[in-house]
Amino acid sequence: MRVLVTGASGFVGGYLVPRLEAAGASVRATDRQELDVCDPEAVRRAVAGWRPDAVVHLAAQSSDARSRSREEATWRINLGGTLAVLRACAASSRPPRVLLVGSGLAYGGGPRPHREDDPLAPASPYARTKAAADLLGGVFARRGLPVVRARPFNHTGPGQPDHFAVPSFARQIAEIEAGRREPVLRVGNLDAVRDLLHVDDVVEAYVRLLDPAVPPRAFNVARGEGIRIGDLLRELMDLAGVRAEVRVEPARVRPADALVGDPSRLSDFTGWTPRRSLRETLAEVLESSRDRVRRS
Repeated sequence: MRVLVTGASGFVGGYLVPRLEAAGASVRATDRQELDVCDPEAVRRAVAGWRPDAVVHLAAQSSDARSRSREEATWRINLGGTLAVLRACAASSRPPRVLLVGSGLAYGGGPRPHREDDPLAPASPYARTKAAADLLGGVFARRGLPVVRARPFNHTGPGQPDHFAVPSFARQIAEIEAGRREPVLRVGNLDAVRDLLHVDDVVEAYVRLLDPAVPPRAFNVARGEGIRIGDLLRELMDLAGVRAEVRVEPARVRPADALVGDPSRLSDFTGWTPRRSLRETLAEVLESSRDRVRRS
């Protein structure tokens, strides 16, 4: 299989490309410098020239928090870029299978695990762009382009940028351990509930969704269980044996909602189940943060 990956230099791309290559795929990994997805002609040339069997569209402005201060750019990249990719694939002489990577945030939160037929109710600029791109993918699927819409919920792992919650907590804990920070953890809203996976499990789901036998539908990529953000922080502190003051900073606070996904459809169609436990996931992120602190 020939696979074109956009946004391959990002956090998830760093895990996905080696996994695809290990599965025997020939991968064309592109980053923003090589392929600007906001340039429709450049995208058309890339698809026409490479003639992939599949396209994994990862390129995005991926921070929910940053979308609030960069809303216009977030729309341009997340929706405009998706439109360029879909049009280029639909115009190809041999239209590839397209895996659009969206977000569970498109559901907007709620008291129970979300299923794929639940209405989308995005609450932030980032979530709205992902919901719009998801709906756009559905339009192209109904026109005959094999578009699979992945809706991943929260995921983490070594190498995730520090502006995400878990690596932010881990980095601060590692700095406290090393004596480079006072024993104070600066955090946002700890009452939010999230469904958290290891990035390896998410990448495995993406690879399985590239199978042509899987129908072009929407699929949640989730553990199916929620955990309070404050409990994730407590688990990291326990793993490190660190005791510190936890200080909530207003600038970091987001609404205290719950966002959990039902992965039944993904499991039914692909046999996928998460293999990495939460504790194992957090331990890996903590050790990665320790390594970075030691090297800095």
